[in-house]
Amino acid sequence: MEDEGASRDHVGSLERGLAVMEILARHPAGMTLTEMAEEAGLTRAGARRFLLTLTATGYATQSGRLFSLSPRLLTVARTWLGGASLWTFAAPIMREVAGQFDEACNAAVLSGEDVVYVARIPGRRILSVALDVGTRLPAYCTSMGRVLLSGLDAIELKAFLAAAKIERRTPKTIISRAALGKAIDVARAAGFAIVDEELELGLRSIAVPISDRTGHIVAAINVSTQSARFSVDAMEREIVPSLRKAKLRIEEFFFV
Repeated sequence: MEDEGASRDHVGSLERGLAVMEILARHPAGMTLTEMAEEAGLTRAGARRFLLTLTATGYATQSGRLFSLSPRLLTVARTWLGGASLWTFAAPIMREVAGQFDEACNAAVLSGEDVVYVARIPGRRILSVALDVGTRLPAYCTSMGRVLLSGLDAIELKAFLAAAKIERRTPKTIISRAALGKAIDVARAAGFAIVDEELELGLRSIAVPISDRTGHIVAAINVSTQSARFSVDAMEREIVPSLRKAKLRIEEFFFV
């Protein structure tokens, strides 16, 4: 019965019309009526009705015998993208990473001396650090912070290191400004950062940058875990490749 109901609610003509739009998108130089009928598996009369409907509603244009998509479809796409957060779309990608390792996957941006969480997929294991969207943590002792700081130019980084409030949060926290600068340089060269129990004992995290189309680092994503779960070597060997794949997918979808 459920399948029958779904079938009754299915609008076949809309499905075929959307297919025609997708075919036009693959042929930016335009298509003739005959070409569309053949590729869409429609009669010439059916293809003509769909193409003329798209033209009449402004989603396609006709020049002689050729039909092409119009810029109106781009306007719809921009409206859709503008009405939702980038991280809403990135969440499924981050959820795959979190599920792969059964650990939390987070995203953050740099705000002054802090990182601010803009997306979070929780892991199943409880950490004593309470994290949520909007949480602020010091950039100097977090993996996402190190990655984000690696995107600063030399003058900006020098100013950060001179002015940042740096305090020892655990026995492992790097508090030397010179050593911190070297750690940020290492993150820049490697393309990722691992922070080992510097924010909290028992907590390790690893992050990669998210860059815009100019190569400028605009955000970071990480996986955070208990130190008993993953060694530093295991994080680099197992988690970095997955984070890099996620990074590329996010960048390709939103910035390319």
